[in-house]
This record gives sequence, C-alpha cells and structure tokens, in this order.
Amino acid sequence: MSPPKAAPGPVYGPGPISKFPADDLRHARRFVTGHNTKGEGVFVNDDDGAHHRLMVNGNAVSNIIYTTEGNPVDLNGDKDLFYARDNEPGIHIANGSVARLIDFAPGIESPFHRAASIDYGIVVEGTFEFTLDSGESKIMYPGDMSVNRGAMHKWRNVDQQKSGRMLFVLLDITPLKVGEHALGEDLGDLEGEYAGLGQGAQP
Repeated sequence: MSPPKAAPGPVYGPGPISKFPADDLRHARRFVTGHNTKGEGVFVNDDDGAHHRLMVNGNAVSNIIYTTEGNPVDLNGDKDLFYARDNEPGIHIANGSVARLIDFAPGIESPFHRAASIDYGIVVEGTFEFTLDSGESKIMYPGDMSVNRGAMHKWRNVDQQKSGRMLFVLLDITPLKVGEHALGEDLGDLEGEYAGLGQGAQP
C-alpha cells in the first residue's frame, strides 16, 4: 500500500525572476579549492556556479553550487570537478550529493514534494514557512536549518515584497518505508522542472 501522491500545487503566473541572482538579492559567489603541484591549496573557481535554471515560470531560480557522485568522493585527477561541471543534476543524485541554492520570488509557495534523499535546508536570506503534509509548519529565519528525512513538504517565502534565498544539500538514502508505506520520490507539480536532468529525475 502506498501513500497518496502530492496534491496539485498552486498555479503560477509569470514571476519576476529572469536570471540568477534574483534582482533584489546580492550576487552569491562560489569558491572551489584545489592544489598546486606542491600540494598547497589554491582556488580553482571563483564564480557563481556551473548550472542555473529558472523554475516555476520565473518564480524561482536554482543555482547548483556543486554535485558529487559516489561515496567516498574521489578527488584524484580532479574527477569531481569535471563531474560537477559537466552534469546538471535532477532533484538529487543516486549515491551522490547536490548543493543547490534557490532564490524564491516574493510570496512564492512551492508545491508539496518529496525527494528520495535526506535534505539539509539553511535559510540564507529572508523568512520561510516550512510546511509538512500533516499540516505542521515552522517559520525559519536566516541561519535556521531544517533536516528533512524524506517528509512530503513545501516552502513559502513569507515576505510579499522581497525575494528570499535558501541553500539545500541533498544526500541519497536507502529506500524509505514507514510501516507498510513505501515513501518514494514524489515531485508533484515540480516533476517537470527536473525532467531529463541527471540521475535524480526518475519517474
């Protein structure tokens, strides 16, 4: 017996976001390290991420900070650098990790969804409401963190005037079962946002 699928989410009109970052948020930079021939640490990237994607009709924009495959991660020969550069992930990566920064338009609410992952969420800018399918919710402020262990959930940028920003780190999990319910990936109305991307975009 499986749990009900995510209910249909809100209908989105055209949003104000056309690029990363959202116009009313500061430009976020990414610093990636490596090593010189002497084994000393050096910076190999100073940019804003390798993959940007507008979401929900311009009501959000995703910026992939980094992705990895396998555990432990193989840094030898810069394999991880090439993987992160060349692969835009789905919602998560099987046996890997995704660090994703999302700018949310003012007042925007995501559909309910669940990835087959454990998700660490950190509010960077703004105020967010984190709601579960049971109806429970929490308000989160800059510096607040969530650890979502496979729960169906949605996010809402509480501020009606200013964009907000969150960082999400997603790690793969073994198949989750609660009682007789198998709780697999259910992206609901977000499914189209990840169609055809990476290993996480599975039906």
